[in-house]
This record gives sequence, C-alpha cells and structure tokens, in this order.
Amino acid sequence: MFRLGEARAGGFEEIQQSGSIVLEPQNILFENDQVEQTPMLKLQFAVKRLIDVFGAFSALLMLSPLFGVVALLVKLDSKGPVFFSQIRWGMNGEKIRVYKFRSMRTDLCDATGVAQTVKNDPRVTKMGAILRKTNIDELPQLINVLKGDMSLVGPRCHAIGMFAGGRLYEDLVPNYHKRHTVRPGITGLAQMRGLRGPTDRADKARARIASDIYYVDNFSVWLDIRIIFGTLWSELKGGKGF
Repeated sequence: MFRLGEARAGGFEEIQQSGSIVLEPQNILFENDQVEQTPMLKLQFAVKRLIDVFGAFSALLMLSPLFGVVALLVKLDSKGPVFFSQIRWGMNGEKIRVYKFRSMRTDLCDATGVAQTVKNDPRVTKMGAILRKTNIDELPQLINVLKGDMSLVGPRCHAIGMFAGGRLYEDLVPNYHKRHTVRPGITGLAQMRGLRGPTDRADKARARIASDIYYVDNFSVWLDIRIIFGTLWSELKGGKGF
C-alpha cells in the first residue's frame, strides 16, 4: 500500500497581490517509500476498482429518472446551472474537478469551497436544503467514480485550502496529506462514524482525519463493504447533511 514520505510545500505558496497575501494552491509532491504491494493487496485494489465501475455505472442507470427530476427542480427553484463543480484534492495530490447538484444561490456560491456550509446557511436554496439533507446533491460524483478520479469509498474529497478550527488542515494535522494516497470517496469511514458537518473545532477535524488515515492503513474490500452498508443504514435513519 502507499506510504507518504513527505508532502512538500504545504500545498500552498504565498503570493503578494495588491498589498495583500493570497494562498495559491501548488502541486503536492509525494515521496513514497517505494514499499512493494503484496499480491493480495494488489488484488484487493483491483477488486475495489471493479466494484467502483460496476456500482457507479449501475447506480447511474437506476437513478437516471431521479437525476432528471432533480435537475428540473433545481432549475425551477433558482437561477443558475443544474450542476456545480469545484477543484478538490485527488489521489497523490492531483487536482480533480468534482461534480454535485447545485444547492446554493449562484450569486453567493463559494467556488473554492473554503467557506464551509453552516446550519441555516443563507447561501443554500430551498431545494438545496433538501438535497443536502438527503445527500442527493452528492450523486453526480458517481461520474467522478467512473472517470477514475474518485472511489465509492475513501476519505471524503476536500476543497483545496480548506480550514479546520481556524487553521489550514495541513497546519492542523501534520500527516494530513496521507489521506490523499488513495482515491477520495463519495463516502468514507469518518462519515459512517457520524463525523460530518463543519469543522469549526480542531478536535472534530483531527478525529475526522484520524478516521481517514485509519482507512488508508487498514484498507480492505471487506472494510469498503462495511462502510457502504453502514452509510446506507445511517442515511435510512435520517441524513445529517445541511
């Protein structure tokens, strides 16, 4: 399995613009320890990818009527496109474009994703509140899974420059980028454990990353299956998104 040797440059560099300092995302360079994967682990990753492709393709086919209804409701609810896309961290520090159903007003959207959503967020539309509560807004990420940018299961896809407890994730959690040694997922161990919502406190953010790194260190197809069914059970009991 991958090991993270070092993430250089912290993911950002400071650039002086008009007397102010802005953060510019940089490519993260991973210095892997060149640990050879066992044949069994290679097989598990191959099976994981087969599950991703089959699961995403099947879900897109079955959910296509729902996609049509949601697209219509989003258009009727507020002005703007049906889909929202954003650049986020992918595997090995690559930047990927992630798709979602638009759930916010176009004039108030934060394209960077740095401004986290809070309860009763005024940016969220009426339809968007329903989509976020039920996590239906995440379904277009099945396209990302088919493309190979994401997986059904993995650490959740973070926006570049995301803050937690008032600090950059990279500064708050020294081994933060270890979570990026696998494909990000539509759901993950942290989400199954109920670690969701804004990361306004450092302890909540650290707990979430600890779950992500546990997943990286203990990956197995069986763990993925448990997370998928655990997530479905959690959603049946009532989604916690907002």
